[in-house]
Amino acid sequence: MPDPQTCERARLSRDARFDGLFFIAVASTGIYCRPVCPAPPAKPANVRFFSTAAAAVAAGFRPCLRCRPELAPGNAAWQRGEHVVTRALTLIEGGLLQDCSVEELAQRVGVGTRQLRRLFVERLGAPPIDVHTTRRLLFAKQLLTETSMPITAVALASGFGSLRRFNAAFVHANRIAPRALRRHPHTDNGDSLNLRLSYRPPYDFASLLAFLRGRALPGIEAVDDESYARAFGPADAPGWLRLSAWPGQEHALRLQLHCPQPGRMLAVVTRIRRMFDLDADPQAIGVVLQATPSMRPLLRKRPGLRLPGSWDGFEVAVRAILGQQVSVAAARTLASRIVQRYGEPLPMPVAPGLERLFPSPAMLADADLRSLGVTSARAESIRGVARAVLDGRVDFRAEQSLDEFVRRWIALPGIGEWTAHYMAMRALSHPDAFPAADLILRRAAAGGEEALGTRALTTLAEAWRPWRAYAVMHLWRSMSEPARATRAIRTGVTA
Repeated sequence: MPDPQTCERARLSRDARFDGLFFIAVASTGIYCRPVCPAPPAKPANVRFFSTAAAAVAAGFRPCLRCRPELAPGNAAWQRGEHVVTRALTLIEGGLLQDCSVEELAQRVGVGTRQLRRLFVERLGAPPIDVHTTRRLLFAKQLLTETSMPITAVALASGFGSLRRFNAAFVHANRIAPRALRRHPHTDNGDSLNLRLSYRPPYDFASLLAFLRGRALPGIEAVDDESYARAFGPADAPGWLRLSAWPGQEHALRLQLHCPQPGRMLAVVTRIRRMFDLDADPQAIGVVLQATPSMRPLLRKRPGLRLPGSWDGFEVAVRAILGQQVSVAAARTLASRIVQRYGEPLPMPVAPGLERLFPSPAMLADADLRSLGVTSARAESIRGVARAVLDGRVDFRAEQSLDEFVRRWIALPGIGEWTAHYMAMRALSHPDAFPAADLILRRAAAGGEEALGTRALTTLAEAWRPWRAYAVMHLWRSMSEPARATRAIRTGVTA
């Protein structure tokens, strides 16, 4: 959390750059707010600052109905590094406590249950189960406020198997019954919902769309200048989503979502937030990257550049193998052929242009890919990866370290450091992944001169930790600009 003086300045100025990085609790009202709350500022003597919403709830405060803390972006600082709390939070975000106990969570991160609770209270102000419960209740509050979903469906969507338990937990946290938020009914768009997904500015949505548009797979994705759309499974109950900018000047995206199974809705929204890097802190990233003088022009040009994640890890693995030493367009052509041959067709298109799911590992474990133009070596690599995923030798567990992920993947034939780091960057959204052997990246880092060697680039990139993946995006983007800067991106070179 920022220091108290910074929190106080951000509170008084309603600085959106600090939205979600801390919460403001007011003792005289018993309410906690976001830094951007439009209500008149409370007297400093009545104000307390909390690093998480769960900590404010644990201290007895309820969420504000005006600024709506459920809309605050997440704090990605808690999801960086190898700390026990970081890995446990990643698992909670992935829904582990939905079906497992805190004891099992502690086992997954290698500590005792009491120690895990102690660490959570010390660092987040609330034990793991409270963090999990607050997350679910805030999502329920958003659904109740922004949609017309039946309250029973809201309870299921937010992870409560019992309507009675949901009502009791909601009243305890909010001092208001769920139905009381339905005073102003909303009309949903047909069979889909519209949800607001907030971010901290600046946010370069156009660059994210441009990156995804050049790699979009027909039948599965549809990307244009204004939106991203996708079909997702399972095939017997498929859903679809469309993401676009929220109208007006609000720092948010609009998620139009059709999810036939309410119990999967929170997981889908969490995945979208990660895929579009909505919880990043541009200030923290910029402070590190601009320490290299010649990175400063790139940061000034695109201060809101984000890390494009992916919907599915196995899909990224296949596309990364196809992209080895070929252009993006060539890799996309090969991936499209695989989708058309082996992708699972939906009973009917869920939306215009969305009619298939990406093939599963089981579908590609023995697939004949050479007939589609895939080289023998890459075809065998894809089959090998599919088998390794099926038998558990590799996976996309979000809590694993970058070094562990890379080590396990490069043990497979046809998977090198470049491919493993690219997968970590896209599938895990790891902020420090760095495919140093990438030729375009080495050329960009040389600023128009002869490409840097892999070792030289790796040494240079030490100054960019723990945000090397964001430096990659800036350098790649600079190479796609018609009039890109030609200065060398080297430490000590004046911008």
